[in-house]
Amino acid sequence: MQNKIIKLGLIGLGQMGQNHLRLLSMLKSVDLVFIYDLNHEHAVSLANDFNLSAAQNLDAVLPNVDAVIICSPTVTHGDFIRLAAKYVKNIFVEKPLAATLLESKAIFTLSKELNLNIQVGFIERFNPAVVQIKKILDISQQVVSVDFTRTNKLSSRITDVDVVTDLMIHDIDLALKLNGPVKTVAAHGIRDRGMIGFASALLTHNNGRFSRILASRITDKKIRSIQATCSDMFVDCNLLRKEIIILRQSEVKQREGESYSISAHEETVEVLPQEALLSELQAFIASCSGEKIEVPNVNDGLNAMHICDQIHIAVKL
Repeated sequence: MQNKIIKLGLIGLGQMGQNHLRLLSMLKSVDLVFIYDLNHEHAVSLANDFNLSAAQNLDAVLPNVDAVIICSPTVTHGDFIRLAAKYVKNIFVEKPLAATLLESKAIFTLSKELNLNIQVGFIERFNPAVVQIKKILDISQQVVSVDFTRTNKLSSRITDVDVVTDLMIHDIDLALKLNGPVKTVAAHGIRDRGMIGFASALLTHNNGRFSRILASRITDKKIRSIQATCSDMFVDCNLLRKEIIILRQSEVKQREGESYSISAHEETVEVLPQEALLSELQAFIASCSGEKIEVPNVNDGLNAMHICDQIHIAVKL
């Protein structure tokens, strides 16, 4: 990584924004020039805690930074991206790219016109367990299907998007990353409090693989799991505990005059501890410094929203 200090602004100081703030304040490669929230009193309080400046007028402070991180509510993403794009090329926006497919397309077009460096906050790509799963699947003889489960009790802080755009989109991005482009989408779901609270989708990929994705905000138990069925193994991953177990194809042995026996091979994959958000931010800072590094970009954000839209249509909102 280059030694250049990146001057950065942070927009949105809810729970996720405060997570960003905590880590950004510790990075030596970052000069956090300002923080901003629509609730200015809240921004001032945090600014005092971290010895930072709380901005009131973004047009006045955006010209002073090299990059901006947007952690505001989803419905405001488009407006903040368009505002930031007047002054900076490097923009990180928490998922989803925008509130709707139409607005995501508009941001995609703007990005290409202005040659913006937009990174979308698909944090699970930086989960060390996911990094290991990709390596495992890349050497499999044949990946048949990958199942993703993500459940969480409805959070009072998420009121502007349904379970598809809030939770499921993480696994939609992973499904595209692990299994490639999608040919068909089938889905069903139910409403909860006026929005989709439970959804299940089946993606058929161009390469013949399947992704089965379940997301729920009406389930009391918090689950984050990935299970892959392959011709030569079964991979079981708990993303919360960052545990991966590989079950190899069993061997059947039988001697003359004796009953047969089955031997199973179970392997535990070591996953090194690493905070995904820290890795995500370090990747963004590296890209701002000019390093060629693979991150979830505006194309990935738009592709995920295309799938979300097809799921919404299938559920018949």
